[in-house]
Amino acid sequence: MLGGLALLLLTLRIWDSERGPPLRPWHLVVPEELRAAELAAADWPTYLAREAAVLETVQRQVTEALEPEDRVAANRYFDGSPLHPRHFARDWNRSFVLEPAGGEPLGAVVLLHGMTDAPYSLRHVGALYAKRGWVAIAPRLPAHGTVPAALTSVTWEEWQAATRLAVREARRRLPPGRPLHVVGYSNGGALAVQYALDAVEDPALPRPDRLVLLSPMIGVTAFARFAGLAALPAWFPRFAKAAWLSIVPEFIPFKYNSFPANAALQSHRLTLAVQTQLRRLAAAGGLARLPPVQTFQSVADFTVSTRAVVTALYDLLPANGSELVLFDINRNAKLGPLVSPATETALDRLLPPGPRRWRAVVITNAGPDQAAAVARVTETGATEEQVRPIGFAWPREIFSLSHVALPFPLQDGLYGLEPSADPAEDFGVRLGELAVRGERGVLTVSPDVLMRLSSNPFYPWLQERIADGIAPARRGEVRPGPQADPSSLIPPSRHVR
Repeated sequence: MLGGLALLLLTLRIWDSERGPPLRPWHLVVPEELRAAELAAADWPTYLAREAAVLETVQRQVTEALEPEDRVAANRYFDGSPLHPRHFARDWNRSFVLEPAGGEPLGAVVLLHGMTDAPYSLRHVGALYAKRGWVAIAPRLPAHGTVPAALTSVTWEEWQAATRLAVREARRRLPPGRPLHVVGYSNGGALAVQYALDAVEDPALPRPDRLVLLSPMIGVTAFARFAGLAALPAWFPRFAKAAWLSIVPEFIPFKYNSFPANAALQSHRLTLAVQTQLRRLAAAGGLARLPPVQTFQSVADFTVSTRAVVTALYDLLPANGSELVLFDINRNAKLGPLVSPATETALDRLLPPGPRRWRAVVITNAGPDQAAAVARVTETGATEEQVRPIGFAWPREIFSLSHVALPFPLQDGLYGLEPSADPAEDFGVRLGELAVRGERGVLTVSPDVLMRLSSNPFYPWLQERIADGIAPARRGEVRPGPQADPSSLIPPSRHVR
């Protein structure tokens, strides 16, 4: 019976995968990246040299080899498309370093992007640190920024090794005693936490002084652990499409849309490793050496588990000055019964009762019929909640934030609701300002992809909170250096009150 059931499930998986669109060159070409052992022995110039070679492979074996039906404007891999990254003032698929203006850096930050993403996603946070006199280093994690097929063979150990390489480069650029931060977005958040845990256990690793996490991937859906089984038919070349959970047109210059089963499997393996390490160190008292953790997380998140951020991370943290910021849904959106009951009550179920060993901040409506947003703050060790205005309001057309929205201001040229007119911000499409209304069957992608909120109306406030933790130097040393009001990094939004 079990064998028959397994055969039935395998047959259904083959049938389901074969219904999808055909695989294109970007689903088949796997560039040769450095493996974990090679990354452990490599330096930053070596990594950049291999990155350049990998991107040249994509140009030669994908872009220059496209069939006529793939040479369309909506394909980022077509060199005649306005989406092709080589047309831009800067290709944000590549690793980057942002240097401070003059003098030695006051600190260094390593920026770790998310799954299927590229260094583009943390460029605004990197600019904030550079304006404050820090050097910002953003590695393109292995298998990203090239073609989705690269994710079919990568392992999370390679992301771990690339993280360590970037931290080595950050520490190399710093004078002794200067602070080191690690910022992680989504999958990069899990890598940031894991690196900090590894540094607790391994004295040879430079220890970060602060972690900043945006939509961190501390837990994923239960399906991810079975993603490897879903790809089993792909062992037979005839059923290669079974290696993919989704095959979607590639119209975003700095992010993959197609998603292989191996990417889900590696996400599960990484989160399992992080949670296991957290529990082990918590039982041994090792988390007392963990740096303060500042996290920004949407209550509504379809990609990662918001609950896991609380139960698997924050509930284990010591009283070390950590902070969790939760963005509630817009309770003035007037959607009534269209909001699911589980979402309506999600916030009430998330936070454990006080007192807590960390600071909790909830960004929510000032009242059920008010667009104005407030911060409901419960300080470390307190039980009383304080309500503070933040000077922002919920836009009427937004009913919640999303997993992908947090690191992007409304003026982001690709994802923003109010994209900048700066020519350097022209990336061939303005996804954030698209108004998706019309007839079914017209678009080449699901309207769900375009309806998901991709920028953050509270980004200036989030940026100020990050900036509050960017100290001029370590151990009380104050040095002159370039400073900037964080709100000056982006134009003011019409939602600022």
